[in-house]
Amino acid sequence: MATRRRPTYDELTELVASQAAQITTMKADHAAEVAALTTQITALNARIADLERQLQSSSRNSSKPPSSDGLAAPAPKSLRTRSGRTPGGQHGHTGTTLRQTDHPDHVIVHAPGHCPDCGGALDESCDTGAVARQVVELPPLRAIVTEHRLITRRCACGHQTTAPAPAGVNAPVQYGPRAKAIMVYLTAGQHVAIARTATTMSDLLGIPVATGSVAAALAAAGDQRLDGFMETIGAAISSAPVVHADETGLRVAGTLHWVHSASTPGHSHLSVHPQRGRAAMDAAGVLPQVTGVLVHDAWSPYDGFGDADHQLCAAHVLRELIAVIDYHAAHDPPDSFCWAQQVLDALLVLIHDPDAAAGDVDAGVLAAQRRLIVDAAILGAQSLVAGKVGRKHRALARRIGARIDDYLRFATVEGLPPDNNAAEREVRMVKVHQKVSGCYRSLPGANRFVRLRSYLATAAKQSRNGFGVLVDLFDGHPWMPATT
Repeated sequence: MATRRRPTYDELTELVASQAAQITTMKADHAAEVAALTTQITALNARIADLERQLQSSSRNSSKPPSSDGLAAPAPKSLRTRSGRTPGGQHGHTGTTLRQTDHPDHVIVHAPGHCPDCGGALDESCDTGAVARQVVELPPLRAIVTEHRLITRRCACGHQTTAPAPAGVNAPVQYGPRAKAIMVYLTAGQHVAIARTATTMSDLLGIPVATGSVAAALAAAGDQRLDGFMETIGAAISSAPVVHADETGLRVAGTLHWVHSASTPGHSHLSVHPQRGRAAMDAAGVLPQVTGVLVHDAWSPYDGFGDADHQLCAAHVLRELIAVIDYHAAHDPPDSFCWAQQVLDALLVLIHDPDAAAGDVDAGVLAAQRRLIVDAAILGAQSLVAGKVGRKHRALARRIGARIDDYLRFATVEGLPPDNNAAEREVRMVKVHQKVSGCYRSLPGANRFVRLRSYLATAAKQSRNGFGVLVDLFDGHPWMPATT
């Protein structure tokens, strides 16, 4: 049996050097792998934190609408303080309770003929009092058809003359102003789908109404006959001391468009545009002329209107602060300092100040709360929270610190609200209409809709009957709002 040769010293030295090189390479590869895994774990942790934040987002701590909360909506936690008032209508509030009228259309007298006790006859001479009970009822609904006969007469000279038709009567058969006003009121005013509006009209009036007739009434109502109205309210809003602005998405012809609103307590101006930014606002022609205070949600294109002062929506920033507070509660030790909580508490002190509505918050109170907000924002801008969540929190803190005067302007300007809820109410009906009726097939159709919404919303603000102003529109005399 052959014996194995013992390796030489040089061979052993070479083997040790080779193995040392392999070990060094393996260590380097391992270190690189550990570094890569560490980076991946950090990224995944940040991703998990962001997904957790999204899962915890609700209408309470973000700009998501309450309808998106679903059945698992969190219990409401209002930031409002107790007013001390009892629930229900307050003293002096004008209700809408059904009340008797002093001038009934019909009076039916019900009188007893005999005494149930002795059987004696009773007549008018026995009357001692009366109790009135009124029933409010609609008359039977049916369409009234008026025929216009255009007589043709021949003169002795042989020329024949036909009487002209009344204004607006230009077809063998057509709907009148009131019928078309009801169609538009149901669709644009109450957001009933076109098909259901046609069915409702047919059921109530007993005459056939096609969806095309409803669509034609909508197109006629929102056409150039509203041009003068839109110019009037645009000028009134531009010159107002306080203007609210907001925007929301609307599907038009299968693509995302944007509805822009500019409003005051007495006027509403809505426009639709393929773009969301400054080009759309310039096309509407209202915001570029504003020289008062523009209330908005801190979206950067609004800042381009340099002739206006700005009030940033406190309601938006409160929701953003609550999101930071919720994250802090989930990831930091209990009772540890949270910069967002300090900002929120100080801001609420000013919002709930009894002198805030008059823009006359005590200078000492304002200075103290402003200092608390700025100091907390400085600490928030230095937050060590990693990933996308941390960047979002730091950006919020920097914005609050940089624009503190725009957030607190309401405390020194009379009649200036701290939030932009008025503008959100303007665009809310657009979302309601989209949920009911879906998207618009063309931009002109969407534009007619927002013009009608401007017309009806302004009429409601000025205590005008929506159906009545639509009848005026179809009569050829659009209602024009007061501008003072």
